[in-house]
Amino acid sequence: MKKESLSVKWGLLYLQRMIHYKSAEEIELIRESCLVVSAALTRVAEILRPGVTGLEIDQAAEEVIRDHGAIPGFKGHQGFPATLCISRNECVVHGIPNEIPFKDGDIVSVDCGSIKEEFYGDSAFTFAIGDVNKATMKLLDTTNESLYLGIEQAVEGNRVGDIAYAIQQHCERNHAYGVVRELVGHGVGKSLHEAPEVPNYGRRGSGAKLKLGMVIAIEPMVNLGVKQVMQSNDGWTILTKDRKPSAHYEHTIAIGKDRADILSNHTGIENAIKNNPNLKEISKKN
Repeated sequence: MKKESLSVKWGLLYLQRMIHYKSAEEIELIRESCLVVSAALTRVAEILRPGVTGLEIDQAAEEVIRDHGAIPGFKGHQGFPATLCISRNECVVHGIPNEIPFKDGDIVSVDCGSIKEEFYGDSAFTFAIGDVNKATMKLLDTTNESLYLGIEQAVEGNRVGDIAYAIQQHCERNHAYGVVRELVGHGVGKSLHEAPEVPNYGRRGSGAKLKLGMVIAIEPMVNLGVKQVMQSNDGWTILTKDRKPSAHYEHTIAIGKDRADILSNHTGIENAIKNNPNLKEISKKN
């Protein structure tokens, strides 16, 4: 995978592969791996505060993953050097953990993956540290809401475009936010990124048909300003072109007959945020 090309970074090389449908047993293995990720992100929520660094929360997350008998899913993937993708403020995704302390008013997207029993788990959450302004908090609220609106469409017989349309309409029509085009959600299984691609924009009734046995990661990436992004000189970090904040939330789900089965879990993260006076809660309207 070429580091310098945003169009082939991480999530976009699987597009020409066939969809791999999972058995009920395989879905449970993916759930187990996703719950390891959820535990790691919960640990992040417990210790995140001004003065802590990305390297510190990266180490803490890796310890949780290994304590659960799993291995980090991102570390070494296409040469990525860390357990977590840590993207603050104007960084959209794929930020590399560093020694720069977090500050009051920062927002921080933390994306985490694990591998257990050969299957990947994948989930992300954007944290608000301290006194984050109202406009940015509204961006976080709306992006998180759009995730669950997309999940509502992840049922047998619908199409990927129905997920994409629900996310895009909520973010653009209500708030005129920029929905990122270049980076998308994806299938999850024995590979971190499988078919189909799951964009956060599109037309209802378009794209791959959703069937039982499909497992996908839905992950809206939404900017306070323009939708355009660019890649930083480190070859990984994706930035908003206008340098305004960006939010990112992600669940791995299995397509259901009447409703999606959410395999990752943000409940522990949300409870840890409530108990951490250094973090600000997002609204829950799902």
